[in-house]
Amino acid sequence: MEVKISKTTTVHPSSPPFHQTHVLPLSHLDNDRNLDVSFRYLRAYVSSPNRPTVAVDPFHVITAALSAALVPYYPLAGTLRRCAVDGRLELHCASGDGVPVVLAAVDCSLESVNYLDDPAQNWIENLVPDPDPEKRLENPLILQVTMFACGGYTLGAAVTHPMCDGLGATQFFNGMAELARGASKVSVKPVWDRAMLLGPRDPPRVEFPVQGFLKLDKGFFPYSESGEPVVRQCFDVKDEWLDRLKGFLREHSGSSFTTFEALGAFIWRARVKATGTPDHEEVKFAYPINMRKLVNPPLPPGYWGNGCTPIYVQLIAKDLINQPIWETAELIKKSKRNGTDEYVRSFIDFQELNYAQGINAGKGVSGFTDWRHLGHSSVDFGWGGPVTVLPLSRHLFGGVEPCFFLPYSSASGGSKDGFKLLVHLQESAVPGFRAAMEKFSRQEFDFC
Repeated sequence: MEVKISKTTTVHPSSPPFHQTHVLPLSHLDNDRNLDVSFRYLRAYVSSPNRPTVAVDPFHVITAALSAALVPYYPLAGTLRRCAVDGRLELHCASGDGVPVVLAAVDCSLESVNYLDDPAQNWIENLVPDPDPEKRLENPLILQVTMFACGGYTLGAAVTHPMCDGLGATQFFNGMAELARGASKVSVKPVWDRAMLLGPRDPPRVEFPVQGFLKLDKGFFPYSESGEPVVRQCFDVKDEWLDRLKGFLREHSGSSFTTFEALGAFIWRARVKATGTPDHEEVKFAYPINMRKLVNPPLPPGYWGNGCTPIYVQLIAKDLINQPIWETAELIKKSKRNGTDEYVRSFIDFQELNYAQGINAGKGVSGFTDWRHLGHSSVDFGWGGPVTVLPLSRHLFGGVEPCFFLPYSSASGGSKDGFKLLVHLQESAVPGFRAAMEKFSRQEFDFC
């Protein structure tokens, strides 16, 4: 499938958001080395009968809304640079800054590609900008509008992660969509104040033992590849299968587990086993926890910086594979108790004390995140929200093989139960992982 790019436009704020060049500091969470990447995702919108196809086109509406949104959200048009003193990123803002927006087209309908509900299709990568490391600092936000032959379109975004997390980005896009629908201003005023709200304590102190799962190694790059190709795979997860798995775990352990805990434990084990990880190697299950309301005091409404901290569960590979799966699910369940103010403050203070030594989570990280209830589908530019929201990032929490829990496209009309599982796997691990998923679908839990 060929995606033809016709032009790239730089969109500037509709009115000057400031009058003097200045530098904005980022928080220590923004400067986490595991976030030194772009996160890329797209939203797919079907053609709407409420949109006059001749008078108004999505590219015009989106760029006009972006221009208005860049007044309160002008940092997204700035440039990230590393501070000469400590190497941390800071944001430089100057008049004339803007956001690149690509216009592209593809000669097919959204329906013919199942509304992009199959994330394993490789050509989907071309619907979202993919900036190199230098470009993503120069342009923290790059957008792409791709028109389909049916009149539908996709909005692809590449957001430099130190600027914000998924919730912060959704706040921005919702504000942009409000302006597209005719609002005179965004309903949620963005709050920066990152260094003050999430700065280190004085003096910094690490009272939660975060050093138990974080390592110090200046020579280690968190997203170093194994040399083997990593491929994207998608699997169905039906409600009936999940209920049987959770029932099986409850019967054997006496405990109840959430979908994330039960399925996460199963997937983590299946992946490590399929990859052939040596028995003695340490492996980690990593996931984000939204700490905006957990810290004391809570972050103010409108804070759009990185507001999630990673939680880690770690085991020796042999133990993960050999122990009953309900014991792994229990570890994931217990790890949620770490989501406290002290955990966040210790994580920040550890960054303050050790940033120069190269903080990382080491090798063997499997990142997990649940996108089923994050509000990504609320971004409505006037003709309805997206029918599909799809992440394309491969780098998550220091690992190169992330796993996403995703809702089915709403274009399916509610005909599918459950959700879809998007995983990234080393090519050689695909057969083994697929075999495990087939056993899961048949509810054969003897392997647990």
